Amino acid sequence: MDGGRLVGVWRRVLSLAWPVMAEQTFRTAMRTTDVVVTAQFSPAAVVAIGLADLYARFPLRIGLGLGGGAIALSSQDTGASATANRDEDVTQAVLVGALAGLPFVLAGLFLGGPMIAVLGAAPESVRLGGQYLAIVFATAPARHVALIGARSLQGTGDTRTPMYVNVVANGLNISGSLALGLGFAPLGIPRLGIVGVGVATAAANVLTAVALVAAMVTDWSDASLVRPRDPVIARQLVRVSTPRIVEGFGATLAEFPFNGILLGFGTNVNAGFQIGRRMYQQVTGPLSRGYNVAASVVVGQALGDGDDEAARFYGYAVTALGLATVGVIGLGLVVAAPAFVDVFTDESGAVPYAVTFARVYGLSGAFLVSFSVLSGALQGASETRVPLVARLTGVFGFLLGFTYVAGVVLGHGATGAYWGVGLQYVWMALVVLVGFRYSGWAERAAGMMAERGSGRSTD
Repeated sequence: MDGGRLVGVWRRVLSLAWPVMAEQTFRTAMRTTDVVVTAQFSPAAVVAIGLADLYARFPLRIGLGLGGGAIALSSQDTGASATANRDEDVTQAVLVGALAGLPFVLAGLFLGGPMIAVLGAAPESVRLGGQYLAIVFATAPARHVALIGARSLQGTGDTRTPMYVNVVANGLNISGSLALGLGFAPLGIPRLGIVGVGVATAAANVLTAVALVAAMVTDWSDASLVRPRDPVIARQLVRVSTPRIVEGFGATLAEFPFNGILLGFGTNVNAGFQIGRRMYQQVTGPLSRGYNVAASVVVGQALGDGDDEAARFYGYAVTALGLATVGVIGLGLVVAAPAFVDVFTDESGAVPYAVTFARVYGLSGAFLVSFSVLSGALQGASETRVPLVARLTGVFGFLLGFTYVAGVVLGHGATGAYWGVGLQYVWMALVVLVGFRYSGWAERAAGMMAERGSGRSTD
């Protein structure tokens, strides 16, 4: 790679990515706070919130999927200076997301407890998890709007407005989880336990959605909400978003039997997995997400501007930046894992499993960030099918399949899970690398832009 050009790309990427990283730092800190707070109650509470979060990932996956479609189309249309189409992209994604959240409201109200029970959790975890899930699902439409609105603005190159909104909302969420979960006698706030943690999360979802919609209906942001009219954009939004949603759903569905397998090894193994994964996400998740978004933006805008060669260079350049940062930090986590685990729990039975899972994630960091960046680059080109194949074959073939064979059939227990977690990321990184190198994503993007009247023809 050209050194000077590479540094220039890195500077642009970091200018786009650091607000996303700051935003995600607060988001992951919020989720980490939830785990730390619930760990003060009991291991059953940690398992409850971990299992409830499995279901909470379904609205998350829909929001991220539609957000992926929005960021792809809005970044390309921004690069092509197709303002009217960009506003249609944003509006239709937000509207579809809000409607798609309504079924989750009903599911939380009537099926919260049974959904936790079907995973084989103990009665106390079922009770606590059902309460938490009902509260969080009640704001699923707002969660969708928040995710889609943020990515729509990011596609235009505005990564700061979502940061401002999410930092404030998640900061309040953290404070709320501590105050409502543990109680704060000087202000007369009672100890509500896991219910308080859920209320804080739900309130933050609503606040984020309202603030981002306000930004789009005022002059604060370049993107605006308009009356949706163009069915071509609606079809393309579904076309790009559907593989992302299926990818997320597949990954989430695989985690249900995976968590069931871990529970079969013992509650401490499952608790160790939840803590170890949360540690890794707290340390490296914000960087990976920032690079993912930045890759989508720079690749999508380059394609909108008609520069395929620059788009390809950007994909590789952001991957190199991810390896130089996240990959190195992951290795540091391998060494520092015991100290980090001490912050999360003092349950002696869960500690060794948490340390080992954290180390597995640390060793896998280079592969995970490569997958994240190249998936983002492909998403910016409207090519979401390759990451779908990579994710599903990784989670079903290795996370679930390898863990079951090695851990259950061959009797290696948690050791099988350690290998399953790591191997899935190695495989996923290899698949997207091949897809980015050899698939016709630039031509696909050009064809879709021409179809909606935003860019050049493929002729």
